[in-house]
Amino acid sequence: MSRFTVGLDSGAGRARIGNKAASLARMTELGLRVPPAFVITTDVCRAYFENGQKLPAGIMDEIRTEVAKLEKDVGRTFGGGEHPLLLSVRSGAPVSMPGMMDTVLNLGTSDDVEAALAEETGSPTFARDTHRRFLEMFARIVLKATITELPRDATSADWRAIIEKGSGRPYPHDAHERLELAIGAVFASFHSRRAKKYREHHGIPHDIGTAVTIQAMVFGNLDHRSGTGVLFSRNPLDGDRAPYGEYLPRAQGEDVVSGTRQPLPLSSLEEQLPGIHVELLAAAARLEVDARDVQDIEFTVQKGELFFLQTRSAKRSPRAAVRLARAFVAEGIISEEEALSRVTSDQVRAVLRPRLAHDATEGATVLARGEPAGPGVGQGGVVTDPDEAERQREAGIDVVLARATTSPEDVHGMLAARAVITETGGSTSHAAVVSRALGLPCVVGCGSGCERLAGRTVTVDGDKGVVYEGLLPVVRPDEEADEDLRTLIAWAIPRAPLGVVRAGTDRDGFTPPEEAIDLDRAALAQLLAGKDRVRGAVFETTVGVMAAVDAGVRTIVVHRRLPALLASLEARKGT
Repeated sequence: MSRFTVGLDSGAGRARIGNKAASLARMTELGLRVPPAFVITTDVCRAYFENGQKLPAGIMDEIRTEVAKLEKDVGRTFGGGEHPLLLSVRSGAPVSMPGMMDTVLNLGTSDDVEAALAEETGSPTFARDTHRRFLEMFARIVLKATITELPRDATSADWRAIIEKGSGRPYPHDAHERLELAIGAVFASFHSRRAKKYREHHGIPHDIGTAVTIQAMVFGNLDHRSGTGVLFSRNPLDGDRAPYGEYLPRAQGEDVVSGTRQPLPLSSLEEQLPGIHVELLAAAARLEVDARDVQDIEFTVQKGELFFLQTRSAKRSPRAAVRLARAFVAEGIISEEEALSRVTSDQVRAVLRPRLAHDATEGATVLARGEPAGPGVGQGGVVTDPDEAERQREAGIDVVLARATTSPEDVHGMLAARAVITETGGSTSHAAVVSRALGLPCVVGCGSGCERLAGRTVTVDGDKGVVYEGLLPVVRPDEEADEDLRTLIAWAIPRAPLGVVRAGTDRDGFTPPEEAIDLDRAALAQLLAGKDRVRGAVFETTVGVMAAVDAGVRTIVVHRRLPALLASLEARKGT
């Protein structure tokens, strides 16, 4: 009986195999083309940290057995042979944490494997590219080498020498040893600074662990009928029903996610491979119906054959979250109660953040233009270092983070920023996906020069993809004038555990002292005990509303009702 690993057909739950592997299992059940894989469970992750960041004894024997099964499934050999098998080593926590943990692709490559791939495919260029990609990723993620890119005209021996110098350790030549090290590195990334920051921001427990999925590689960088991309079954920026995505020919998924290469719109896939485009959209529609939610789908095309690598509920902008919740009810897909559970009070506050005034951009100086990737308006001084962004935010200074492209190591700076701008990348890059998850205005693909804006005060319009000089005039939206928000208010009122009244001219109700804003939920609830009707700035916060529910308050008076209504529903659920 397997102690450490399970197959995709095991029936193991998401808590053990992670969100990514669960999606692979479900897509396989639906008959979609998924590269074969097995999973190292989250139990092993917890054991890894309990054991001083060491894999449990005996695990590699079990993994060798599972790799042998993959070899049989695909008719290839790991570590060598005429038809080599390369593996991806992919992280996957039970709760989606996009871009926060590490993945190693093309594992199994060596000089002999490169030669075999060149012979098999007739493309020495592909084989060389795949070898270089692996060494760069393995060096950076596993060996922690201080390198960025390996020189393309160097020999593989030169590459390994550069890696050994940059890491201060010998390069492991045995394929199974490299696999073992890669698995450990993926587990270690679960407790990286960026992953911890992301979990803390989203209220995700630190003890859930991550699974590791070991999967046969498919190659989007193989030939002109190969590529990779990301498809959303609906637009995650504004909630429009039309599918939305990007495609990059002759590439691997890391090229799109990292933002180092500029992807093409999905229409380019339709032009180049129309049959694949039709198959992809049909699968997206099926996956959305199955999940009853908007899907974020990663796919690879290898020699004109479509493979699915992941599907998950899409991270969406706050505006899209509101619009989609209402749309799914109208389409009979979810109930009103479930729609309310899919929109948070913080998302509504983001929707109600200031927007540019009607004539704000007249005569304004445009500093950069790019692709809108996170709706809303953010203002502040430009900084290019995520640590500096965090320092300035702690000092009460609004900042905009500008980077050539963001990586998971920048997440703490993104959390501190009012907006994010990047020189490269598209709307499915790391910067775009994480910004949407955080509700941050974001403009990507602005071209070279963004980082030269350091020190300047700017206004970032994430709706139109424009960066303006200075602080432009803004206006605050009215929730009563927004049809989507009014609908959610109507659904929330009869379900809320207390009454929420919009502030007017009356001053009736208990008003806590200003310092109450610094109290935690329990202390504030104690202060409110016995009060029937309350008002004040503290109730514009989620903690304030939850404390009022805990204290048995019957009515709160606020300037914006929907955030308070949703916070009261969150309190009732025990969140």
